Amino acid sequence: MKKDFFKYQAQTTPHPLAMEVSHAEGSYIYSTNGKKYLDFVAGVSACSLGHKHPKVVHAVKEQLDKYLHVMVYGEYIQQPAVALTKLLASHLPDPLEKTYLTNSGTEAIEGSLKLARRVTGRSQIISAKHAYHGNTMGSMSVMGYEERKRAFRPLIPDVCFITFNAEEDIHKITEKTAAVILETIQGGAGFIEPQNGYLKKIRERCDKVEALLILDEIQPGFGRTGKLFGFQNYDIIPDIVVMGKGMGGGLPIGAFTASSNMMDQLQDNPKLGHITTFGGNPVIAAAALATLQEITDSDVMAASLKKEKIFRSLLVHPLITEIRGLGLMLAIITPSSEIANEIITRCQDKGLILFWLLFEPKAIRITPPLTISEQEIKEGCDIILDVLDEVKGLQK
Repeated sequence: MKKDFFKYQAQTTPHPLAMEVSHAEGSYIYSTNGKKYLDFVAGVSACSLGHKHPKVVHAVKEQLDKYLHVMVYGEYIQQPAVALTKLLASHLPDPLEKTYLTNSGTEAIEGSLKLARRVTGRSQIISAKHAYHGNTMGSMSVMGYEERKRAFRPLIPDVCFITFNAEEDIHKITEKTAAVILETIQGGAGFIEPQNGYLKKIRERCDKVEALLILDEIQPGFGRTGKLFGFQNYDIIPDIVVMGKGMGGGLPIGAFTASSNMMDQLQDNPKLGHITTFGGNPVIAAAALATLQEITDSDVMAASLKKEKIFRSLLVHPLITEIRGLGLMLAIITPSSEIANEIITRCQDKGLILFWLLFEPKAIRITPPLTISEQEIKEGCDIILDVLDEVKGLQK
């Protein structure tokens, strides 16, 4: 299978990890050679409730027996999608009420950018340096990392960049700005949190010049930071919130939510302002509904903050210079990219899955399922500490 993987399936890097997966359950992934791996990555924050959560699996199987795809998005009334968007509205502050369901986070970013231009009649989009919002042409245009964009230019015009947390850049938001798009917590940059009321100051400036604020919650969203959405930790409300990854219980989905007044403007002038065939797919919507119900009905959100404290108390070592992030969205910062690479690969050899961040080479991602147990956290941290000792020994 590995030979066919490299021959027939397109790759994204020259050196994929290439583990052959047999099955997965809870906090573990099993390879075809029978090895068991504790998963501290959760499909890059996508498997909020772990692998093969029984309530998600039940919802999928139940919907499979009813119907699969029946019509392009928005034409037929399909119970899973209606129930999902209604439940989302009940957990979001006013005026965030109406949700457009998409196939992925990057498509939701595309829709949010189009909506901002449609509502404001302006073209300028302001993003942040070192931002990551996806990899399609529009979302790549607001990516703040030229090295990853250069080969694909020209991208969409009239995009400007500010530095995240730099208050001196806020004046760059003007009456020409359609929207400011920010990650609530910068992901690819190294899990950078907003500081000193930064998001509130951005919100105030947007209000002053009548620009929209789009917050990308694709990574923090669905309970990872102790709240359903990361922005709820910072006492602000965006005009448009974008979600994906963790909302599907392991299935592909994205969404963007805004006020009804704003979202209704995609219906006409022109009609089909945003359109998708498989957005709101009933099977995937059923999985997302079960995921949202479990996250909001259980204690996993509050528990994520308790589990963060366990990680921080255990992961103390000379090769850990800092632990960034909030809840179960954490990044170990090491002295060098070489050390980070060595730790990630050695931990996988010992049965622990860690991963990289896009733009911070010294960082190691820790984004386990919200359902991970305290004992599993301790087991994984023991492996990390053992590997850190090995790597430290190699430096002598």
